[in-house]
Amino acid sequence: MIPALAHVDTWIFDLDNTLYPASADLFGLIDVRMGAFIQDLLGIDAAEARRIQKGYFREHGTTLSGLMRAHAVDPHAFLSFVHDVELDALQEDRRLVAAVAALPGRKLIFTNGDEPYARRVLGKLGLSESFEAIHDIHACAYQPKPDPRSYAAMCAALKVDPRTALFVEDMARNLVPAKALGMTTVWVNNGSEDGGRDVDPAAIDYEIAEIGAWLDEIRGETGK
Repeated sequence: MIPALAHVDTWIFDLDNTLYPASADLFGLIDVRMGAFIQDLLGIDAAEARRIQKGYFREHGTTLSGLMRAHAVDPHAFLSFVHDVELDALQEDRRLVAAVAALPGRKLIFTNGDEPYARRVLGKLGLSESFEAIHDIHACAYQPKPDPRSYAAMCAALKVDPRTALFVEDMARNLVPAKALGMTTVWVNNGSEDGGRDVDPAAIDYEIAEIGAWLDEIRGETGK
């Protein structure tokens, strides 16, 4: 472990487009179902549904948050519908599984998705047994990243000291509240949708392209 990370005893990972490549485009499938949900809810065409969806995503952090505020949508019904997608694009990454297992300390998931979906994804990636807990959108009381309240809720619920925690995330804006709490931050800059929007370089300690290779590097195993 590199000296700069010797203080880290809790490793927190985002899920989508972080633990698997954005090129898998799993969110593309979810995106389609979000649009279908909004079309049915509001009785509008696909183009208008997409405009509304992306507006809510950018303004509220998630499409769900916008729908809840504007239309009192049931979050359980929405998440069940949009996450009903095939996960064929995902496959087990043995290097990543081994690298996560070798990390010292606690390993946690912090996601704007829900736990049932997260467990499905982790299962496909071979990471079902790799994480102590999943802090999802329900646990955040529907205050999604980057709302600072979601980070405070996660730290309180899971007894995380942010000063000794590291957070890995594909969306740069979601690192800002983590850094403000004192976490070490890692941006997975892999081309995910809106991943580079609202980048604050001061909130990023490490910028990487892929987690497995980086974990091997910080453990001193590159080339072995």
